[in-house]
Amino acid sequence: MVTKPYKLLFVCLGNICRSPSAEGIMNHLLQQRQLTDQIECDSAGTSSYHIGSSPDGRMTAAAKRQGIRLAGRSRQFVVDDFEQFDRILAMDKSNYQDILQLDCHEKFSDRVYLMCNFCRHHSDDEVPDPYYGGEAGFNYVIELLQDACEGLLEDVLRQI
Repeated sequence: MVTKPYKLLFVCLGNICRSPSAEGIMNHLLQQRQLTDQIECDSAGTSSYHIGSSPDGRMTAAAKRQGIRLAGRSRQFVVDDFEQFDRILAMDKSNYQDILQLDCHEKFSDRVYLMCNFCRHHSDDEVPDPYYGGEAGFNYVIELLQDACEGLLEDVLRQI
């Protein structure tokens, strides 16, 4: 019997900074633990600002300093994502609300979470958008997402 992988979708505004970083960090953790056949990741944005773009170069550099590779192209969150993913992880409250507004029949709200709910060491409520800031902001987002991804992975493994 073949079981289908558990699927995670990370969502931010433009899908070029926070959500591809969360996806890259989680993929890194899954590779380290040899779990890539059990859990799959993707990322998306609630806006259409950057569709088709690679992850932001500053974000890519911050991730690379931690040994994490960012890949993929930006895409917009679509209603079909509710059916395709077991958990949808919003980077901030605005993205969270934007996602829930697309759930017209309120069938999937139990799949949508705030990413920082899984932090084990940080007390942030939201993953800050580093786009208009400097290098320290990008580095902090990587650190915060590493914490949240570790906690999320522990939670998913308990569930599956």
